[in-house]
Amino acid sequence: MQWEELKARLLEAGSARLSGEPAEDYIAKSTAGPGAGGKGAIFFAMGSHRIKFAINPLSSIEIAHRGGGVADLYFGDRQIPGRLLRPGLHCPDQAFITVTEGCIFSCRYCSVPRLAARRKTVEEIMDLVESVRHRISAISLTSGVMGSIGEEEAYVCEVIGHLKFFGLPIGVSIYPTDQTPDKLYALGVAEVKFNIEAATPELFAEMCPGLDYDRLWQVLDRSVELFGKGRVFSNVIVGLGETDAEMEACIDRLTSHGVIPVLRPLNPVAGCTGMSRPPAERLRYLFALHRQALARAGLDTSGALTMCTSCAGCDLVPGRDE
Repeated sequence: MQWEELKARLLEAGSARLSGEPAEDYIAKSTAGPGAGGKGAIFFAMGSHRIKFAINPLSSIEIAHRGGGVADLYFGDRQIPGRLLRPGLHCPDQAFITVTEGCIFSCRYCSVPRLAARRKTVEEIMDLVESVRHRISAISLTSGVMGSIGEEEAYVCEVIGHLKFFGLPIGVSIYPTDQTPDKLYALGVAEVKFNIEAATPELFAEMCPGLDYDRLWQVLDRSVELFGKGRVFSNVIVGLGETDAEMEACIDRLTSHGVIPVLRPLNPVAGCTGMSRPPAERLRYLFALHRQALARAGLDTSGALTMCTSCAGCDLVPGRDE
């Protein structure tokens, strides 16, 4: 079984139970997105490839830790040798930090609004990065919205000003104002990710009440003007009710605008509880469309320095999962 097929089948499941030797050093915690507040996650690597699993004691997939990061993945009748990856913060090789935990918006697929709101101080963020500085190559920031979109943007910009001290590429994914791309570019941010989340405006309105779909497209276009093709990304969740044709049209629109799509399999939590993760066959079909669209637009994921496309744990990423 090729890695692409194996990863698609594992992403369909989405979780694994962890057994064997203690593995606390390899468990990543999430304070943003659908996984916020869960039991944590584990990154399993086979050669240069990796996948992230939510930890679930009831999962049919098992990862047996043999000690020192050496591990075996049990999937069906297969035993796959590999290793656990030690996260920097949230994911391997990066300090991926949620600035504000909690959010005034209530996107249906996201667990963050259900958590107690808390904002990290600049000193706390600097200390977090310093604690993993020896094993990271990038810093990535995301954030909920505690008060207003503009106020959150201003605070994240303040944080970035301090993080420049480390001399590492910084990626940022926040809900933007019209001026966010210009402000981040002026601060020397390397890459940005502004998420349209859903393949159609109708699904976006249903899933993200109170947010502005058209503004996101305007911000993405401005970001490509400033940061360049291949340095701008956008999450699109697979499995919110869109058709394959609608997802294909969304992928083509993003890539034709110079944006690299991040196709994220739905994690059915929060307001999406009861929905299903997308099946492996669909993930592979969309992976092929994604790869073709990137090639037509002259976009290459291998140059990603920060955030999700650089990590490639949660998604099938053309150029990294082949």
